[in-house]
Amino acid sequence: MDAQTSPDNGRISGDMPPLERIDGALDCGALVICDHAANALPPRYGDLGLPREALERHVGYDIGAAWVARRLAERLGAPAVLSTFSRLLIDANRGDDDPTLVMRISDGVLTPGNARIDAEEIARRRRLYWAPYRQAVATTVEAMLASGEPPAIISIHSFTPVWRGLPRPWKVGLLWDADPRLPQALIHALAAEPDIGPAAVGDNEPYDGALPGDTINAIATARGLSSALIEIRQDLIAERAAAEAWGDRLARVLTPILAPAQMRIAQDWGSRADGREAPATLALSVQA
Repeated sequence: MDAQTSPDNGRISGDMPPLERIDGALDCGALVICDHAANALPPRYGDLGLPREALERHVGYDIGAAWVARRLAERLGAPAVLSTFSRLLIDANRGDDDPTLVMRISDGVLTPGNARIDAEEIARRRRLYWAPYRQAVATTVEAMLASGEPPAIISIHSFTPVWRGLPRPWKVGLLWDADPRLPQALIHALAAEPDIGPAAVGDNEPYDGALPGDTINAIATARGLSSALIEIRQDLIAERAAAEAWGDRLARVLTPILAPAQMRIAQDWGSRADGREAPATLALSVQA
């Protein structure tokens, strides 16, 4: 663990901490999160019956994302919260009642330790790992709001270059729900990068950002906070130096975007994930 980071103090006796915290200025205007930062498993679960190479694939975690997130937080002087457990244990970015919260099969990989999982075991993992991570994100957001500077929530993920035999053309994707402020500004800024260009920036690609109960939905959208989920292609950040260069790049383009207060002020834009439309007053102000 890097010197500037510290594990959550509320760890379970004899178990791994469920999250990693990075300290930063509460009034800096940004919180960095990383839902799939690690591929570790608590000792009590062994390897879930999987070979190590399975956990090192994208089914185990978002390759390179943690390096990007830590570097971005450092450059912005921002707090960050990262998960410490594999998404195969429990997915920190799923709603607490999502049927994919604990995956039995992921991209053709059967996880023996999950194959016969029951509701009691899912609840145990949710209580010990999922909930502390989510609570740490929420607590940090509330502390930042108390500073008087609303934070934009920046979630770092990564995606595979090829999916089901089809190459993915994007180098980076911006996933978002209904609030266009941060994602649209980032799409334009990244498209202007000489080594990226418009065709390599995905707008709600390779996934749709409107997911009920995911971390952005539950933490940012629920509070009307500006947010973006940034997906970077894994072959571009598989090595630490390359990942940290992406962290530097994101910090460079985000700094001027996040500076205006209007970019971060809380506003209810509604939610496609929750089926809520934006209030009429906001819709009118946007059209004007």
